[in-house]
Amino acid sequence: MHDTSPGDTQTPPALAGAVARLLQPLVRLLISHRFTYPQFGRLLKKVYVATADKYFRLPDKEQTISRIHLLTGVHRKDVKALLSADQPDTGPAADNSSLGALLISRWTADPRYLDKNGRPRPLPRSSAKTHGVSFAGLAEELCTNVRPRAILDEWQRLGVVRVDNDNLVHLNIEAFVPERGFDEKAYFLGENVRAHLAACTRNLLADGAPEPERNVYYDKLTPAAADELRRLAEKEGMKALQAVNRRALELQQRDKNLADASRRIRFGFYWHQGDEEDT
Repeated sequence: MHDTSPGDTQTPPALAGAVARLLQPLVRLLISHRFTYPQFGRLLKKVYVATADKYFRLPDKEQTISRIHLLTGVHRKDVKALLSADQPDTGPAADNSSLGALLISRWTADPRYLDKNGRPRPLPRSSAKTHGVSFAGLAEELCTNVRPRAILDEWQRLGVVRVDNDNLVHLNIEAFVPERGFDEKAYFLGENVRAHLAACTRNLLADGAPEPERNVYYDKLTPAAADELRRLAEKEGMKALQAVNRRALELQQRDKNLADASRRIRFGFYWHQGDEEDT
């Protein structure tokens, strides 16, 4: 881990340029929702202090306000206030989205919930009549403090599932991110982009073997060609997600009681297309 104060070395120009470029779509989102520069500055200050406190401690020494000030440039008075402030919880949207992602992962990986082609099969709403697997059983298996009916109602609102005339619940196979629901989409923005950026950060800091972080880039494409490639990427990307998801569930169930079962992983894919000035 690098352990220098802001004045020890000059910031690499390549890093400054990369940060400016990655911030552009974020700032566009913030301005669109009237999230102003002063608001962002206050939030960034909190993140600087929390990150320095967590990741830049000295071995066998107590973390100090002065050290965090030297690392971040944040005034000592602000460091002290931020360290003593209560941190808000993640809120219901984050809790619901996290639970939803867990349920979808199980539905798309557990053989009990798959058809003969390995796709998530429609589930009866309740097992009371079928005496077999059901949506209610899936929900109760993973969550005991939220009623299956509440989850189902919310998933219908978000477009994650639909219920047919036979009371079978069908999963939208592409529903790793909901079609609707701003709070839920914002949650996945934080989780997915954070994981992607964490992989890039680890590679730049050279902490161990490089994380896989690759993409395909082409320009001079027509809209029709771009749409064809998007469909191909979505099809092949979903295959990869489902394969990793199934194997991850098998390994988790096999190893969950082992003493060193402490690692977490996140794997995903993304697609972006636009005019040359937008990319």
